[in-house]
Amino acid sequence: MAQASIHAIRLNTRRLETENITIRLDDTNIAIPKSAFSLLSDILSNMADGKSVSVIPVEPEITSQQAADMLHISRPFMVKLLETGEIPFFKVGSHRRILLKDVRAYKDKQEQIRKKQLAFLSKQAQKLNMGY
Repeated sequence: MAQASIHAIRLNTRRLETENITIRLDDTNIAIPKSAFSLLSDILSNMADGKSVSVIPVEPEITSQQAADMLHISRPFMVKLLETGEIPFFKVGSHRRILLKDVRAYKDKQEQIRKKQLAFLSKQAQKLNMGY
């Protein structure tokens, strides 16, 4: 069954120019990205060859130096943020690893705090008639 499916999929996806593919399941149309359809093609190909298949989501992880560079801070300050729990991390041996999504979440949180403080200072300057 996998071999028949893989042949039909490869034949039809090569000539598609769109980025999405619609699959009809019973009375429901399901749109999936062409890249996901290609992954399905690879899975079926491996199944047809009798191989087992595992799909594992991968979270991009970075070093403390890369995270520090992204946030424009020093590595020692980055380590302090990690050790105090501001940003979650895990260790691989003795090396700290941080998920990219956690660094982005911290950066977004800091941006929100900055905007809130700037708005407060602006209101205060207006109230005190400082000419701003």
